[in-house]
Amino acid sequence: MDRLGEINNLIRPRAFGDLRGWIEALREAGELHEIDVEVDWDCELGTIARRTFGQGDGPALLFKNLKGYNHKGAPSSQVFTGGLSNYSRIAMMLGLPRDAGVTDLVTATRHYFNQRVNPTEVKSGPVKENILKGKDINLFNFPIPKWHRQDGGRYINTYQATITKDPDTGVHNLGIYRGMIGAKGDTLPVLLWRAQHWGLHFQKWAARGQKMPVAHVIGWEPALPYAASAPIPTGVSEYEVMGAILGKPVELVKCETVDLMVPASAEMVIEGYIDPDPATYEEEGPFGEYTGYFGGDQGKKHSTKITCVTYRNGCIHRGTLEGTMPKMYNENSVVSSIQRAAVAWNVLERAGVPGVTDVHCPAANNGTTLFIQLKQTYRGQAKQAAAAIWGSNSSHLRYKHIWVVDDDIDIHDYASVDWAFAYRVNAAEDDIVIFPGTFGSSLDPSTRLKYRDTIKYGTGKWARVLIDATMNLDFDEEEQYGGKRYPDTVMPHKEDWALVDKRWEEYGFKRPKKGR
Repeated sequence: MDRLGEINNLIRPRAFGDLRGWIEALREAGELHEIDVEVDWDCELGTIARRTFGQGDGPALLFKNLKGYNHKGAPSSQVFTGGLSNYSRIAMMLGLPRDAGVTDLVTATRHYFNQRVNPTEVKSGPVKENILKGKDINLFNFPIPKWHRQDGGRYINTYQATITKDPDTGVHNLGIYRGMIGAKGDTLPVLLWRAQHWGLHFQKWAARGQKMPVAHVIGWEPALPYAASAPIPTGVSEYEVMGAILGKPVELVKCETVDLMVPASAEMVIEGYIDPDPATYEEEGPFGEYTGYFGGDQGKKHSTKITCVTYRNGCIHRGTLEGTMPKMYNENSVVSSIQRAAVAWNVLERAGVPGVTDVHCPAANNGTTLFIQLKQTYRGQAKQAAAAIWGSNSSHLRYKHIWVVDDDIDIHDYASVDWAFAYRVNAAEDDIVIFPGTFGSSLDPSTRLKYRDTIKYGTGKWARVLIDATMNLDFDEEEQYGGKRYPDTVMPHKEDWALVDKRWEEYGFKRPKKGR
């Protein structure tokens, strides 16, 4: 049985009920740190999160006493972040043991992303406990952080799910797209790119001369941001994938003012419309983006005109700190390292690329770099793999650089990959290939400003790079290597290794603990 089959038998889908059930599960597992002292929403909260997240080894955080929101009449005084900022908590969500290895998390994600469980409609739910309309709408009444000093405003959309609907098919799409509180608190300016999934919906509504209905869902099961932030195939609703992760249908209720369905036990839902008329655009940006730089300069952007806000009693805001830097990971970077590897592996499988034995995205770069390990059987296999990835819509904003190595190289150990780069890459043999003029990321600061035009270039213009660090099968079998293309490595022979391993403790050494 292959590893995917083994993982399918190992996973136990688990529903936590809602955000509060998830928080309680983290509390019981010792994965939650609760902060009772007063914390300022203005940059102090974000700085605490930055320091705590570390390299994916920090706890989830529940801030319970936000400055200016700890009085009796406040609709909310708590902010939760970091629920998925390390691998043990991702394993909990996926129904795996908390010490599951990274490849197992990727394999489980591959499984779930290929499954579908249709949602079900219910009449009402906790998210309807409070309903605001008209002049009662003011998002500044909620403890929304200003995550970074240079952010253009208080970003409420950081780890939510923004829901739109294809007007032709009626299929709902969920995505994570950034958005901040507008100047008067009753609008939500967003960064909307037409090449993205909700951007395609937007174009269809605009072609009909209509505003696009939208619902921003904040705070629910961890499966919601996990599925919403992944490139699920067009035509598939993330609600179906979330149901697979939960092992049960997602319970949905109708919105109050727009024709959309949202989770019945979400913490908050912001309903509204996005108008294609530039006269309705508002100032948005910049924002501390996934690249670790501030991206999307301040300017007039699409804006959600809010028509209704529904929320639970004692609403808990769910947000996250964006931006990854060396030795400073964040929630999105850790999640992306699993999701993006799983999606890429599924793309390779659907494209018929043989011999793939592992796929990995380092957490440090949010899936911008992709490592593929394969059992090479013919020359050009690495190029086939890169072409399959770059030709899929999953490569928007991601997979800028692809490394392909043989199956003797551990792609989770950069030193191993670097060794393969040093001794198996020969640029004169086309082992480094540049694929210019493709869609990319306008948030990548290495891209010239003129190529960040999302109207002309979709999500921006990139040159992508393949590094083929596999052994060159074009090499003739050399006499000096005993009929092999490459000489033997200096690895001890199996019998020598077995003898030393057997006597290891006799030498006075302790056996190392098994790593993840």
